[in-house]
Amino acid sequence: MFAKKKEAPAPLALTPLDRTPHDQARVAAPQIHQPVAPPARPKPVSMFAQGLTVRGDIVGDVEVHLDCAVLGDVKVGKLIIGPNARVEGSVISQAMEIHGQVIGSVTAQSVRLYGTARVDGDITHEQLAMETGAEFQGRSLKFRRPAPSQPQPQAHAQPQPPQTAPTAPPSASQTPYSHVAH
Repeated sequence: MFAKKKEAPAPLALTPLDRTPHDQARVAAPQIHQPVAPPARPKPVSMFAQGLTVRGDIVGDVEVHLDCAVLGDVKVGKLIIGPNARVEGSVISQAMEIHGQVIGSVTAQSVRLYGTARVDGDITHEQLAMETGAEFQGRSLKFRRPAPSQPQPQAHAQPQPPQTAPTAPPSASQTPYSHVAH
């Protein structure tokens, strides 16, 4: 009387892909891996601890953390001058964080002076950030990008006189003051 109907499987929403002979050959072919260069290892940080005095220059393309006294120039990749550090000499790096004291010129693309920083010298930079409490005695000089070089005229080309704009007489504010009586 009551018979259970057998359910037919539902139709597939996606049709299976038929493999072509080209696909089967590609699957069967062994995979050849090209040698992959190992990832670049980060350069280790060099740490000069408190209580150390360095007399001479520190030069290298590495990250350096100074927390000591340096009597000489420092030229490194990245520089962190710790709160106990004192550097007497010029300091050059790509990026620089200053927590301590620098007596000399500072040159970096990015310079950050923290609240405990004391700098006595000019800072040449692209970016300069100063926290409240940082002391800076000197000039802040922005990097000047070199102008694109002009192509040199050929030796056989005739030089043309430079074109100048017509000049107007200087205004009274632009004329230098003269002590001559009128």
